[in-house]
Amino acid sequence: MEKVKMLGALVGDIIGSVYEFCNVKTTDFELFTPQSRFTDDSVMTLAVAKWLTEDKAHSLLHLIYCMQELGLRYPNAGYGGRFLGWLYEDDPQPYNSWGNGAGMRVSPVGLYAKTLDEALALAAITASVSHNHPEGVKGAQAIAASVFLAKQGKTKAEIKAYVEETFGYDLNRTIEEIRPDYYFDVSCQGSAPEAIIAFLEGNSFGEVIRLAISVGGDSDTIGAMAGAIAASMYPIPEEIAERCNSILTADLREIKDKFFDMVEG
Repeated sequence: MEKVKMLGALVGDIIGSVYEFCNVKTTDFELFTPQSRFTDDSVMTLAVAKWLTEDKAHSLLHLIYCMQELGLRYPNAGYGGRFLGWLYEDDPQPYNSWGNGAGMRVSPVGLYAKTLDEALALAAITASVSHNHPEGVKGAQAIAASVFLAKQGKTKAEIKAYVEETFGYDLNRTIEEIRPDYYFDVSCQGSAPEAIIAFLEGNSFGEVIRLAISVGGDSDTIGAMAGAIAASMYPIPEEIAERCNSILTADLREIKDKFFDMVEG
């Protein structure tokens, strides 16, 4: 049986989906329940993957097409109200959002890019169509750069130093310090750093996911961002990848697999 290819963002999203509005402040929780599902994080991550697979020119118009087409195929995936409206617009425009939607969907860029500069440029494009606030763009770039640097074999110390110096995030906190007072924060600046810290602390893919979701707050999105980076450094356990693959629909699996065929080809 061929090994399942899986994006770390999808795993973090699916595992975190049941804890988004029922936070767990511990790393001791069930990874999957009967309610585990993919959410808007997975749908939009795969929309970005579809864009990169289909459009070598990386046009804004095709990115918008991919996001709207896939988003409207799954209109009940849990989008924020403003973004849901964006999906239905005939001529969608950016609305200066600093939300973490920019960070949760960007990870395919880090896997696709051949250089760090390319990762940063493509990340800015993926944010700019809706989340064009400087914090939205920064969050997308920070996650994409972390994925790219991990893919390139950089150490955690190197990734931490780059993110701190380039984006100004405070990564000198621990999950244990953050967890007690952390609340639901959908901003990039209030969730992307926490996801990166979970990656820096964890010593395996599974541990990163558990740390990320144990923070609380917007659990599926923090899990998606942390899982995206972790999967560039650690293997996703096969049983976890297979379970997530079974939760995706056939068309979403096809988009994922075509993306992997391209980046690994």
